[in-house]
Amino acid sequence: MDELLHAAHRSAQLSAHNVVLGYGNRTVIDGLSVALPEGKITAIVGPNGCGKSTLLSALARLLPPRSGEVRLNQRSVYSMAPREVATLLALLPQQATAPEGLTVSELVQFGRQPHQSWFQQWSHEDQLILQAALQAADLEALADRPLESMSGGQRQRAWLAMTIAQATPLLLLDEPTSALDLGHQIEVFELIRWLSVEGGKTIAMVVHDLVSACRYADHLIAMKDGAIVAEGAPSEIVTRDLVRELYNIECELIIDPLSNSPVLTQIRRAQ
Repeated sequence: MDELLHAAHRSAQLSAHNVVLGYGNRTVIDGLSVALPEGKITAIVGPNGCGKSTLLSALARLLPPRSGEVRLNQRSVYSMAPREVATLLALLPQQATAPEGLTVSELVQFGRQPHQSWFQQWSHEDQLILQAALQAADLEALADRPLESMSGGQRQRAWLAMTIAQATPLLLLDEPTSALDLGHQIEVFELIRWLSVEGGKTIAMVVHDLVSACRYADHLIAMKDGAIVAEGAPSEIVTRDLVRELYNIECELIIDPLSNSPVLTQIRRAQ
């Protein structure tokens, strides 16, 4: 576990500077700048089609900007070798797939690939990190189970364990609780929270549920129509007006006494 914590506390500055992003002839984001707070969880929220996953793809070096720049530790991410980026930044995409028959342990081992080469194969340190990742995700007893035999929540924790084993200070997650029931959502969010609080990771995640985003994130980026309309701590920026602007709904806001985060009540369609 010490190896994982040490890796997470390395410098991890990720930012976008006046980026223009799109697909084909369609521009989704036009001139956006943002920086992820180090050592914190940032949730990117907003209505469908607002550019949340597009922004995350650019930050993850998957979608080159048409103009502008994404910087990792003050360097253009596209000037860096893919292997170097993979030692600093891990990504869990929205629809991760694995070959049939792959076990949890085998999946988690893939997280060590950026740290290996022809001259440095599987080591004792790799094995220690593998075991620590399984332990962190509470999967030690399931290490030899095929992924397809597990519940959705268990599978998602296995994918997270793979990113943990990658031992990067930065972690990007695209809808990490998509299609999970409430219990499994809480499992995954609690693990993400542990990775930030205990592991010191800088985490950005796309989240559809605003209440969960407020509860588990330190920092919110609220997007609409490809632009950031509000940014900051959930308790400071989430208002009735913002909720109406993002989702076209009316609501009342109360504060959860346990998490001290905003909760939406009396939700109804805006007139």
